[in-house]
Amino acid sequence: MIIDITSKSIDITPTIRERIENRFAKLEKPQIPLIKPQVIITREKQDYKVEAKIGVPNGQLFASEQHEDLYAAINGLGHKLERQLRRHHTKPITERVDSSLDVNQSASSNL
Repeated sequence: MIIDITSKSIDITPTIRERIENRFAKLEKPQIPLIKPQVIITREKQDYKVEAKIGVPNGQLFASEQHEDLYAAINGLGHKLERQLRRHHTKPITERVDSSLDVNQSASSNL
């Protein structure tokens, strides 16, 4: 997967790139295609701010994390994206279950 990593305030070293790529590799486990992932790293006073935007089928994920340690911010961002991806993945299933219950209830009320 190709991840677009940009930063105006710091240089993107190979270790930073590797950490981000490893974190995003964990996001591919649910077999949901990630479309054009973008990561922006900025330095704000004492903290690092890491933002990510990822396209997924029928939606888009966005997360932001701020921390003193860049690697901790990357890990926190990964956790937020994992939760959003899990929610996005299970959402259609719950909607289908709810809609089938509505159909059954309306059919029984017509009798």
